[in-house]
Amino acid sequence: MIRLASLALLTAALFAKDEQRLVLLRQAQDSFDRVEKAASAQLADASACVQSQAAMMPVALPAELELLHFHKGFCQLAVAAITRNAAGFTEAAAELDQGNAKTLAWLARLQVNPAALPAQWTDEKAGFARTERLWLGWAALRRGDLDQAARRFAGQEETGWPAWAAGLQAFREARYREAAADYSQAVDAWTRARRDPAPALMARLAPPADLPRALTELGGAQLLSGSLAAAVATLNTALEAGPDARAFYYRARARELAGQTEASLADYNLAGRAAFASAQELSTGEAHLYRGMLRYRRKDFIGAEGEFTSALNLDIPEALRPDASAWRHLSAVAAGFCAASREYLERSLPAVSPFFPKDEARTLAAGC
Repeated sequence: MIRLASLALLTAALFAKDEQRLVLLRQAQDSFDRVEKAASAQLADASACVQSQAAMMPVALPAELELLHFHKGFCQLAVAAITRNAAGFTEAAAELDQGNAKTLAWLARLQVNPAALPAQWTDEKAGFARTERLWLGWAALRRGDLDQAARRFAGQEETGWPAWAAGLQAFREARYREAAADYSQAVDAWTRARRDPAPALMARLAPPADLPRALTELGGAQLLSGSLAAAVATLNTALEAGPDARAFYYRARARELAGQTEASLADYNLAGRAAFASAQELSTGEAHLYRGMLRYRRKDFIGAEGEFTSALNLDIPEALRPDASAWRHLSAVAAGFCAASREYLERSLPAVSPFFPKDEARTLAAGC
């Protein structure tokens, strides 16, 4: 009788324990479903999901653990995407690895360090997720492969990235009016996304759009297409995010071409100050470049030549070096040093950016 009573108690205990495990399993699945099926996951639901998966793991069967790690990692990813917590993304990636969700683990790690995205990527399986394809397109943009970027972005017009890639291609081919139109589409899409109070999880995990930079590029394209008032308005919006040397420079050019001399000079000054402020060292070639432009426009040609020489002798973005060199030669020609300076100026013009005043330089060289 004692044995029978003990067996009955043991059976009841096992049944109760199994019943408890089933309750935890049901709670874990229900909490995951709320997050996974939501159009926009809520922080409270995602946090509860993480806790319910963690509660289930100690009593889970071995065959259940991989799925639980996936569910926990997915919900941790949702929490991190809402809070933008770097440690949360790292923890989510570790769980997703154990849940054999390599793509989501990859996306989680990209949120912490986008620059870690491989420069080259080979598809190992067909049917890449939409967000993953956006990141692969973003990587192609970073290495300057616009054709590859366009292929990756295809079919995702609502994200703004196809228009952005098209704008970069049009700008590269000196089709500035088309570039401005494409950039404008991208800016509109990214502005709408920023205003969305409850974006979907995959939208939160998409590549980050740099809206101030996009507005600066749009303003530059509008400037080069002759839409000077539109360029100034766009660059005003870009500068609302904070001082930016290039935005000030483009606005200075737009105002200069519009005949707004004093406003243009003020912007050249602001461009130099912004470049100095953002420099990691006390001296910056970019700041000297803008200061040289300011001195040139004030007809201090000797002082301008010195600034451009300093720009070339200091750290300066490689893309700006041809302009700095041409400005230095232009200053020398404007100061009356013709002969060799004129020849150097003419040789330098093919390499300058479209923002350099080529026509002005050719006119001055011809009259020297």
